[in-house]
This record gives sequence, structure tokens and C-alpha cells, in this order.
Amino acid sequence: MGTTRAKILVADDDNMVRVTVSQILEMFGYDVVSVTDGTYVVENIDNSYDVILLDINMPVMDGFETIEALNNLQYDIPVIFLTGAGCMDYAVKAINHGAYDFLTKPIEDIEIFNVKIRRAIEKRMFIRREEHYKRELEEDVRAKTSELEKTNKLLLMYSNSLENATVQLMSSLQNAMEEKDFYTAGHTMRVTEYAVLLGLAMSLSESDIVVLRRAAQFHDIGKLVIDLTCIRKPGKLTDEEWGLIRKHPVVGANIIKPLGFMEREHFIIRHHHERMDGKGYPDGLGGDELDILTKILIVVDSYDAMTSRRNYRRNMNMREAVKELNHCAGSHFDKECVEAFGDAIVDFTSTTDVFSREYLDNFTIDREN
Repeated sequence: MGTTRAKILVADDDNMVRVTVSQILEMFGYDVVSVTDGTYVVENIDNSYDVILLDINMPVMDGFETIEALNNLQYDIPVIFLTGAGCMDYAVKAINHGAYDFLTKPIEDIEIFNVKIRRAIEKRMFIRREEHYKRELEEDVRAKTSELEKTNKLLLMYSNSLENATVQLMSSLQNAMEEKDFYTAGHTMRVTEYAVLLGLAMSLSESDIVVLRRAAQFHDIGKLVIDLTCIRKPGKLTDEEWGLIRKHPVVGANIIKPLGFMEREHFIIRHHHERMDGKGYPDGLGGDELDILTKILIVVDSYDAMTSRRNYRRNMNMREAVKELNHCAGSHFDKECVEAFGDAIVDFTSTTDVFSREYLDNFTIDREN
């Protein structure tokens, strides 16, 4: 298989020069295309050419105008100026315009002429190899980027699946725990619904709602590993029994802590029994130390406690519980959250049927405050 012959474009308005130069180039084995003016060069040039021989003094579009137009087309084809005016000014101007070389005519030394043509062709070959390498590199980068994107999508899908499976497993365990006890059945579900209701009423972002929902789902998960049979006994709890119950936020936070995707939920779960005045537990945080999601969970969890029956007291109805929330706003609860929840729960219960209102007001549940 033979090598491809170099293709050279000759532009000169002198017919004899064109013919002579073309014959010399063809003698050396090059394919030659000749034109009479720079406009033909610009109109017909393409990436197939290896070298352009360009006369300077041509009508319509001279050599300098032509090379400027070629530079704008960005073909990177070496241009050799060929002119009868061999002054230094022309040579400098040609180089400044990006010309590869400068030759005078008539051509006196054919071998030197051929050497300059070969060098120009070699430069063109180098440019083509560089462009080819660049294209291959870009294609390789695109391919690897596409492969990396696919891998990242698979990893994200796997991560999401793992997160979902973990959340579902924990939910199942917690639900199983609650369903064993008359006093805890349905507690997590209701607190979660109240939390989302309040979050939406306060115009939280979608991502915050997701975190809030998950924190509400697992706020009492610490009770899975604490013996809370004491809450079913008649009468009030002893200080020792209260101390045991008050461990569940820390225990629950420790259960959640290894799950990196639940970092924000970890904080909320640990602090859902704090108070605005700093008199809550386990860390005595208050005010701005608590984020809005934690403040929301404190309110709705307390509301569910008030509307739930225990052995040693009757449960409040909805309006009584909202009144108590307002009474403790500022000291125990965040005022903004209480106000928004009061409006939201009233609107919610007013749009439900009688059975639902009775369910919300009277369904019994364990919840310590």
C-alpha cells in the first residue's frame, strides 16, 4: 500500500510562474492545484492540503490579505510566500502574518526549494498528528467521563438502595416494638405526620422535609434497647425510672451515628427533649443552639404526649393541648413553631371527618415529657 502524495496549492496571477512551479512540484511527486488569486484560495481551501505557495502581489486579494483570511479559517496549513520582490520588509511582514517561510522567484536552486517544501510538509504532518492525538485524547476523556458517570450513577443507586433498606429495616424494628405495647402503638406514625404537617406549614425545603420525616420516624429508636416496662405501671414514675427513660435520646442518637447519611437526623434525635430555656435533656441546649427541625420535633412530640393517655393522668384534647403549647411557648417551645402548628393542626382537624378528629384527640399513647 503506497503512501499518500502531499497536496500543494499554488496561488499566483502569473500563468508562467504557476505552470513552472507546478511542474517542478509534480516532478518531485506532489499533487498540485493552482489558482490565479487569493480569493480562490480562501473559497476552495480545505483540510486536505499540506502546503500553500502564495504570491504576494496578486489582484483582488493579495498574499497578505489571503493569509489573514486563512488564519481566521484555522486550518493550520503552512504558507510559503513566493514573490519576485525579495525585500526584507516583505519577509518580516510575511513572518509576522504567520508565514512558514519566504522564497523569491525565479526559483534558482530546485533542491533547496524542494527541501523547504519537504520541511513544510513535515510540519503539516506534525500538526495533523497533534490534532489526531488531541481528538483521540478528547474521545478517551469523553469515554472515561461517560464510564465514570455510569459508575457514579450505579454507586448512587446502590447507596440509595442501601439507605432505603436501612431505613426500612429500622422502621420495621421500631414498628414491631411499638405494636407490642398499647401505649406506644402508632406514636411514631403520628409524630411523623405532625412533623411533616408543621414543616410544610413553615415552608421548609424538600430536603429539610426529608430529614425531618426521617428524624421523626426514629426519634424514639433508643427505646428499642431500654427496658421501659415501668411506663405501664399504675401511678407516676420514680426519679430512677425517669432517669432510665431520659437515656433514650442519647441511646437513639448512638444507634443512628454510624449511618453517615443521617448526620442531621443524629442531632435532632439526640436533642428532641431539649427546651428553649435550656432546661431540657440530655445536653441542656436552648435557643439558637437548636435548629428549626429539632424545634419542630420538640413541639409535635410534646403535642402527641399531651393528647395521649397514661395510667396516671387523662389525655388532653386538641384545643387543650394547643393552649398548653402556647402557654409554654418561649420557655419550653419555639414561639414560631407553636404558632404555625396551632394554625396547622386546627385546619387539619377541621377538614377531617368525626372519626379522624376523635382518633387524633383520644387515641392513647405513651410519651414522657
